[in-house]
Amino acid sequence: MAGKRMKSLTRVFLGTAMAASLVPLPVQACTSFLIHDTNGAPYYGRTMEFGFDLESSAIVIPRQYGLSATGPDGKLGGGMSWKSKYAAVGLSAFDMPVVTDGMNEKGLTGGILYFPDYVGYADPKTANPHGAMAPWDFLTWALTKFETVAEVKANLDGISIVGVELSQMGAVPPFHYTLHDATGASLVIEPVGGKLTVYDNPLGVMTNSPELSWHLTNLKNYVKLSSENAPPLKVDGETITSFGQGSGLLGIPGDPTPPSRFIRALGYTLSIEPVAPGAESVRLAEHVVNNFDIPVGWIRPGEAEGKSPLEYTQWSTVADITNTHYYVKSYDDQVLRGIDLKDFDLDAKDIVTAPLKPNMEPPALSFTK
Repeated sequence: MAGKRMKSLTRVFLGTAMAASLVPLPVQACTSFLIHDTNGAPYYGRTMEFGFDLESSAIVIPRQYGLSATGPDGKLGGGMSWKSKYAAVGLSAFDMPVVTDGMNEKGLTGGILYFPDYVGYADPKTANPHGAMAPWDFLTWALTKFETVAEVKANLDGISIVGVELSQMGAVPPFHYTLHDATGASLVIEPVGGKLTVYDNPLGVMTNSPELSWHLTNLKNYVKLSSENAPPLKVDGETITSFGQGSGLLGIPGDPTPPSRFIRALGYTLSIEPVAPGAESVRLAEHVVNNFDIPVGWIRPGEAEGKSPLEYTQWSTVADITNTHYYVKSYDDQVLRGIDLKDFDLDAKDIVTAPLKPNMEPPALSFTK
């Protein structure tokens, strides 16, 4: 079974082939959001930016699979261990059995996003190994253990995310996490000051630093923005009209900084017209995702950062949460490809992976209603 599924996944996905580097980078361009169809069902989308190839693979983790976290000692298996209650699909990084973005069979969906300068992990020297995990383990734990964001929230006591180095980066990666479920509820978890700060996130949008609370306060600067065109202005008998369409959005930030992307993503999610469930809503989410795609060269390091590799959108994902269909497209292949968890033996004994490699012959995407 594993070999068969590996082959089919390998045919489906096509990825990037840029040279890898182990230089730590100020990666600050990931964007995630939630939209809804005409029935109110949720759809998730996000982009993943990085300056060198993450060596991502499509990964399916079966039920009742034994998983171990990297612990305070920096060793795999040195932290908490658990068995997966739910099967999960997603994208990994650096050939590790973890998901950096994904969805489980019950629709719990989420991603890891960068959180530089504000992250504050638990001290590895004082953390209890039985409840400790590395920053890259948390999402895998959540997706394989729980059905809803409420369940995740209720089970965070005793969990600590410790600051240990990721060898492939040569640094401790600064992460925070977004989660969404089939009810449309959203949760953000941010390690700050050695503890986990938890936010209910009714907006469903998240980018990077600062904390979510700061982004919510920043919204006060944009209360007059609207997707509706501004009315003509009358001054001393003169009528002044706008140059064209979109005048209600005049002033919306267009740069790639996290605060600007947060406002822009929220603008899209609040203004788009909901469409029919399934394929139409998946495509609508993809259209929103496309607005946050960063080509190589759009973001360049300053002199103080040296000759770091250029950050770009390595891959983007969309999740039909209700139907548990997960989709991905990469920098080199902009065709949206799908994985349906129902196509897999979710009680299999092994994890199935398929590296995102270039120059494959993928089949045509087939949406399932």
